[in-house]
Amino acid sequence: MTIELGLLGAHLREHEVNPAAAAEVERAGYGTLWLDASPPADLALAEKLLDATTRLTVGTSVVNAWTADAGTVAASYHRIEARHPGRFLLGVGIGHREVHAGYAAPYDTLLSYLDQLGRAGVPGGRVVVAALGPRMLRLARDRTAGTVPGMVTPEHTRRARSILGAGKLLLPGHFALVEPDTGRARAIARSAPPGTALAVTNYANNLRRLGYTDDDLADAGSDRLIDALVAHGDPATVATGLLAHRDAGADHVGVHPLGDDPIATLLAVAEAVHAVKAR
Repeated sequence: MTIELGLLGAHLREHEVNPAAAAEVERAGYGTLWLDASPPADLALAEKLLDATTRLTVGTSVVNAWTADAGTVAASYHRIEARHPGRFLLGVGIGHREVHAGYAAPYDTLLSYLDQLGRAGVPGGRVVVAALGPRMLRLARDRTAGTVPGMVTPEHTRRARSILGAGKLLLPGHFALVEPDTGRARAIARSAPPGTALAVTNYANNLRRLGYTDDDLADAGSDRLIDALVAHGDPATVATGLLAHRDAGADHVGVHPLGDDPIATLLAVAEAVHAVKAR
């Protein structure tokens, strides 16, 4: 089954999005709206956002295998698919050991979760995994439509594509901030994810695999690490930074907006990306 995701996706948390905002994001040209931060298993907000739009795909980034019962998630998937066929993509992930007291055997836990979804009739072609390391990327390749990784760089995208091969979805998310003052942009990035997420083991280990050091990870991120994780500057510079993922093999680039007004950031980014693509 095919699903239309578009060039750009908008990553928003529950408190940042509502039906009116989803419609605005759709008008700006985003193909997908990603619900971040472990949405509950009933997926009620995803359904409301689909109700408010006409062509936008909604995805989860990501349903957490520790907190969202697989049977409930499967029932929610079928409910949404019946109401909005072809417009919902189920992103699933394993969460983080810093958050879940019982965190153990992440690969086996996620494999079991995918098995449960499959037995409940959720097609593997409508599921993506939040995969960072090679083993999880191979799981995404072998069992699902692909991967929706976050806190990554274009170099990770290049490596992920080499593991996934052709024909699998590679949907990285990248932070973005339209802010020409470099010092201010870095300060904003350090005061929120990505800076505040560098102590999370899964993210830190992945960044080490990409060649970043403990010094880069310290104190909310070195300049070179922050600059790699956040596309910042004038609109054209931000657009070019995001599109580097496409050049590295991504099918679609998810935009994690930084700053006080995430919707305004998304609108500015969409305009800039479309301008760069039109050249």
